[in-house]
Amino acid sequence: MQEKYAPVPGRSFPLGAEWDGKGTNFALFAENAERVELCLYANAVEEEARIEIVERDHHIFHCYIKGIHPGQLYGYRVYGPYEPENGKRFNPNKLLLDPYAKAISGEMVWDDAVFGYQIGGADGDLSFSMADSGPFVPKSLVADLNYDWEGDTSPKIPYGQSVIYELHVKGFSKLNPHIPENLRGTYAGLSHPASIEYLKSLGITAIELMPVHHFISDGYLQEKGLSNYWGYNTLGFFAPEGKYSSSGTNGEQIVEFRDMVKNMHRNGIEVILDVVYNHTAEGNEQGPTVCFRGIDNETYYRLEETQKRYYTDYTGTGNTLDTRLPAVLRLIMDSLRFWVEEMHVDGFRFDLASALARGSDEVETLGTFLNIIHQDPVISQVKLIAEPWDINEDGYQVGQFPAGWAEWNGKYRDSVRRFWKGDKRMLGCFAQRFLGSPDLYMQSFRRPSASINFITAHDGFTLHDLVSYNEKHNEANGEDNNDGESNNDSWNCGEEGETNSVTINLLRKKQKMNFMATLLLSQGVPMIAAGDEISKTQKGNNNAYCQDNEISWLNWTEADTEMLEFTKKLILLRQNHPSLSRREWIMDKQFGADGLPHIAWLSATGELMDDQKWELDDENTLRVFLHGEGISGMDKNGTDIIDSHFLLIFNGGECEICFKLPGIRFSQKWKVEVSTAVKGVGKEKFLAGEALCVEEKSIIVLRAIF
Repeated sequence: MQEKYAPVPGRSFPLGAEWDGKGTNFALFAENAERVELCLYANAVEEEARIEIVERDHHIFHCYIKGIHPGQLYGYRVYGPYEPENGKRFNPNKLLLDPYAKAISGEMVWDDAVFGYQIGGADGDLSFSMADSGPFVPKSLVADLNYDWEGDTSPKIPYGQSVIYELHVKGFSKLNPHIPENLRGTYAGLSHPASIEYLKSLGITAIELMPVHHFISDGYLQEKGLSNYWGYNTLGFFAPEGKYSSSGTNGEQIVEFRDMVKNMHRNGIEVILDVVYNHTAEGNEQGPTVCFRGIDNETYYRLEETQKRYYTDYTGTGNTLDTRLPAVLRLIMDSLRFWVEEMHVDGFRFDLASALARGSDEVETLGTFLNIIHQDPVISQVKLIAEPWDINEDGYQVGQFPAGWAEWNGKYRDSVRRFWKGDKRMLGCFAQRFLGSPDLYMQSFRRPSASINFITAHDGFTLHDLVSYNEKHNEANGEDNNDGESNNDSWNCGEEGETNSVTINLLRKKQKMNFMATLLLSQGVPMIAAGDEISKTQKGNNNAYCQDNEISWLNWTEADTEMLEFTKKLILLRQNHPSLSRREWIMDKQFGADGLPHIAWLSATGELMDDQKWELDDENTLRVFLHGEGISGMDKNGTDIIDSHFLLIFNGGECEICFKLPGIRFSQKWKVEVSTAVKGVGKEKFLAGEALCVEEKSIIVLRAIF
């Protein structure tokens, strides 16, 4: 069998396995390796050939083999010193994935053989394992990247017009009765007409997919009957996750993912990927050897300077990829370009982005990683969103990323939660967040669109649970409720968990609407966590990373249709009124041609608010006038529009407030566009100077009518 594979030198570029129609070129970077073997597999367990790769240029081992076609399973065995105390962990008994594999087949079997050391040995990870891991690890697969995109192009929706919807590929459609059962929970289920019609009717312009790079599920979770559901455990940065393919994993997952992207684009929806380049699934020194660790541990990972046996961990996962080194930067950049050029995605959300930006130790927001992205003509032109923190004390970098980047604004989440919970002295902070956080972004010449506003995300309580639980309830995770965040700024409205109290349920309904309205009326870019618009609950679990079941999946048969319609109304209002999603900052003490201020904070009498009011403990209402005349844009249907003025009243207090509408110079008449008040406001239109009573814990939005 070995004789039929006759390697010739081939090329060192590109890295990975490239099929040219007649054969395949293999190229693997392994700077400190002494020898590399290419292993070909007939199936998941049967190795049919080992071929030593003798050509080596610029630390890249490469060869070309005629007759190797798409669908061929392969892996590498890499030889070199096994000196963990010096950071070297080569072990040719371990079959290794190609870091550049475009498709990966099979699942990890957590046998002792997948570890580079002897499990249970007295020397721990300093020992050397002779067991062959080949039958137990996933295999790289030669892929055919030919595909007819049929003229597909990105919708290129401006940030200011974007409404982002964070979803999990499986969880979104797994329980949807309008999708054929064999497609539920897959890329095909996500791009099914029922899914696309739902997203369009809601008003979504971009879906942000939780990790779809190939990942593995932790062994300790499988022992407990759980799995890594979220997918923040990447092993293949080029390969779409095969578990989400309805059509197979012999390369079909690539086609199905591309079909999904193409269908989204045809319907004006962008696709953003949540990407995890800060660490890999190999964990710390006690983790398995399945890819990077065995190829060149020193090259890929940050190791402790004085004890190279151990890994520097800025991520909480056991390891951190070393973005200070050229090979790692190249891997990430090649991966990003692949997903843009070959898979047509429209942007990325970078998990724990502060870890990527670290230099020798500190976060360098003008450092190598961010600079190299900024200068790249492909990657710099798509949406770039940072999760601007990692687990270290200095890792919280909200507002610190450079121009060209948007950020998950954790300060927005915290401030809005605290305001509606009833915390004291939140008025000034709430106002800043409502305006797009100019205190964070304006001085660095960034626009309001730098702020990705969110109330909830995959990590934490759902919106329904945020108003239903004071405490996390993560018992199902099997960690004695010790996992997950304990400080959630949540408020259960008077009773923990689900209740039959009509009064409490009405208050919770109002609070959910208050949160959603605040999110969609704020300047900046709103991001909705999938299911919040239908009152999804996880029964108080705020860390459902391991719950691949009904706890996490969207329950479409129990959807809160009233909340859904309210959310649709808000998104439509935002999209049809450009003054609610401005490109530029709203400036104090600037005036329109009509002499009215661009923004005015009003007192209960309709006059300008006294500066001292901002710091009062008992001040928890905000009345803001937004000048809209002359603000131009396009509505949802692409029609040019000139906007009008808005008046927004936020009553976060426990009592009803009565507010005198501003005088006739602001507007002759006001029309109620949004109300979260249970009792309503009595009528649809009000005259200037009239009193408007606003129920406790509610929002009223009025639009000027001339």
